[in-house]
Amino acid sequence: MLKENKIVNSLIWKFLERFGTVGIQFVIQIFLARLLAPNDYGSIALITVFITVSNVFVQNGFNTALIQSKDIKEEDYSSVFWISLAIAGVCYLSLFILAPLIASFYEIYELKNILRVLGVTLFFGSYNSIQVAKISREFKFKNLFYSSLLGIITSGIVGIYLAFKGFGIWTLVVQQLLNQMIVSAVLYFEVKWKLQFTVNFKRVKALFSFGSKLLISSLIDVLYNNLYNLVIGKLFNSTMLGYYNRADQFPNLIVSNVNGSIQSVILPALSEHQDDPKRVKELVRKAMSLSSFTVFPAMFGMAACAEPIVKLLLTDKWLPIVPMLQLLCFSYALWPIHTANLQAINAMGRSDIFLKLEVIKKIIGIIALIISFPFGIMAMVAMKMITGIVSTFINSFPNRKLLLYGYFEQIKDILPSLICSFVMFISILVFNYYMTAIISSTFLLLVLDILLGIFSYLFLAILTKNKNLKFILRQFKKGDSI
Repeated sequence: MLKENKIVNSLIWKFLERFGTVGIQFVIQIFLARLLAPNDYGSIALITVFITVSNVFVQNGFNTALIQSKDIKEEDYSSVFWISLAIAGVCYLSLFILAPLIASFYEIYELKNILRVLGVTLFFGSYNSIQVAKISREFKFKNLFYSSLLGIITSGIVGIYLAFKGFGIWTLVVQQLLNQMIVSAVLYFEVKWKLQFTVNFKRVKALFSFGSKLLISSLIDVLYNNLYNLVIGKLFNSTMLGYYNRADQFPNLIVSNVNGSIQSVILPALSEHQDDPKRVKELVRKAMSLSSFTVFPAMFGMAACAEPIVKLLLTDKWLPIVPMLQLLCFSYALWPIHTANLQAINAMGRSDIFLKLEVIKKIIGIIALIISFPFGIMAMVAMKMITGIVSTFINSFPNRKLLLYGYFEQIKDILPSLICSFVMFISILVFNYYMTAIISSTFLLLVLDILLGIFSYLFLAILTKNKNLKFILRQFKKGDSI
């Protein structure tokens, strides 16, 4: 049985791995945003859609099944790898053939070569997904931390150099390829796994019976999440898509990594206790409460500081993204709540329920998109936030019966952090309202905003005796968190 300290330890290493890469990715994105025009970012956003969709077929489903299943043999890793590699080959060939048509459809002809080159990352992804599954099952996230950090640092240095040399969009292409190659090389030496030249189709079929539903769910999710990019790129223009993409970058960069960390650790932890719903509920409550304590202030604080962040980091040419950024921050704040509920459902072996939820949410989301896009991008973003709120209730519904963890109990767990974050948000807005005319330095204003946000949130957490703050401090005092 897994001890709570081991789960917390794994979660901290996963956070370090995610945020170590985020910090360097963030620096690279800042350099690129200053060197590239909004329409260049629009082109990058379109390329990413097709690579991301292809990666769903290569990495999703089987990867989660390897983590979730109680009985995994060494040959299962090899069997899944060869299947994933074959799928990667089919996906790459499809992208290679369709690249000219995609470039012609969007009338951005440089997409053809970029898509063909960046598609090579699919092959590295098929290998890395097996290594990550093995790391997740064994809770050896320290290995993943080292490989990811080395990969992002090396590729980041090369990326910054190419950006200064004027390589433009190709900077991101080279950086992503190099990062994947380095991660694969490091994991080869870090993870004890011997590749076998065998495929046990009987075992693959058993894994696919669970993973297929997750693959379909992931495909629906990815297609829906990238639908905004496809619609904006076609109905509006690449400049508007560039604005939306940059607005989405900031909250996505933080929340997707927090979310990914929680997801990577919580699924194997929950799966270990899938026969004990009471214990699963305890772990889900802990994950939801801790993630809300971390993500809520980050998102509310970013929304309050949106204008100085954009002016300082991206320059005035990107100021049109400020209102979009603020709405997206509130939308992304809900992600960890979604994850905790959905991972609990997966851990209990109910991927069928997971799939049904995804279908329901995406139908609602597509209807909302159709209703909102005639009114412009801001209406689309606002509707995305509203559908996110609705989705929290949909995701939590099955756990009322599976775990006896209903709406009101979940709200009770996240409400203290939500109230503290909202008060912090208002405090920063009021401060900026009165101080913008006095403080001319954007840098100084942003620093003061951040300090005000940190101290006000911590003060409120202490004042309200927030149990998450106490838990985190207790872990560090023990000295065994890392």
